Amino acid sequence: MRILIIDDDAELCALLREFLLRENFEVETAHDGTSGLKRATAEPFDLVVLDLMLPEIDGFAVLRQLRQSSRVPVIMLTARGDDEDRIVGLELGADDYLAKPFNPRELVARIRAILRRAAAPRGRIEVNGVLLDPGTREVTCDRRPVVLTTLEFDILELLMRSAGRVVSRDTLMGSMYNRRATPFDRSIDMHVSHLRRKLETTRPLIKTIRGVGYQFCASSEEAAESAAT
Repeated sequence: MRILIIDDDAELCALLREFLLRENFEVETAHDGTSGLKRATAEPFDLVVLDLMLPEIDGFAVLRQLRQSSRVPVIMLTARGDDEDRIVGLELGADDYLAKPFNPRELVARIRAILRRAAAPRGRIEVNGVLLDPGTREVTCDRRPVVLTTLEFDILELLMRSAGRVVSRDTLMGSMYNRRATPFDRSIDMHVSHLRRKLETTRPLIKTIRGVGYQFCASSEEAAESAAT
């Protein structure tokens, strides 16, 4: 698997590159936003590790432009405590985030979790007008193409395969991020909000079960009941 690290800290890049090479990843690095974006869009990578504080153009601009043409998974690197940066990054289409300083083993665990979900062979599924194809990573809603990020796709697939049943936030966090949900981590909620907006149907498809998690409506009748309540 080919990883691109975009970070202006050359020492950190070298450390991560050495660590990831030992974990059998192929690693390339870029030290500014311009060259990082150019490589990310011109070369095939399985995942991008993107720092937000970059020279020339910052990580937000890189992510925004990258998402115009690519759904490659992106893990953001943020300064500890910068909750607003994390929220903006998720809004722009990042799949996960990691606060500096961090343990390289945690980064590897998150990389493997994202890549494992993307590689697992699964059959197509159609529920309540939404068709999801894991083979092509394509989604249509009422025959209209819907463009999703890697994590949005994976969350939607998990909800659809559990259609009619409630999926807890802990289950979603464990499956997507390999960690438990915390009261202050709103990343799953942000991704579900994006899913709702992108599906844009006249009927609600994803119900919030307050204090528990989410449920994908298995039928138009369930959706109508959800709208009524």
